[in-house]
Amino acid sequence: MYVRLFTRAETFYHFATHLDHLEHPGKYAAYGGQSLHDQSHGEAFLSLFLHRFNKKAIYLLDEPEAALSPARQLTFLRIMHEFTKNGDVQFIIATHSPILLGFPDATILQFDENGMSPIEYEMTSHYQITKYFLSHREKMLADLFNEN
Repeated sequence: MYVRLFTRAETFYHFATHLDHLEHPGKYAAYGGQSLHDQSHGEAFLSLFLHRFNKKAIYLLDEPEAALSPARQLTFLRIMHEFTKNGDVQFIIATHSPILLGFPDATILQFDENGMSPIEYEMTSHYQITKYFLSHREKMLADLFNEN
């Protein structure tokens, strides 16, 4: 089984609205027991993961970090780790997040003008740019704004 989830805010909003309009009395049981609209986008996303993504499957996710703060991305890593421990769950994720790219033993594939190729975490542009920015914020901003 595979599951594809679009985590774009509008798509998730429409999904939550659809769920709210269902007449089934236990409709929120699989989503933490409350409407996804009663939670922030990030909290609703994590609730969906905790309660629905724990079955044997391959999950295809497109930029799940869009819904998550950096702290919640770390929570998401922990959830993914728990789900993948027994080998029944696999995640295939398109991401720009250096946090999500840091998942232990992940196979990271880079897509560029030469096609697709594996790349080490520390060699990804997402990691390198973030690391440089955090280490040299003032210089990078001065260069960016041509104020050097």
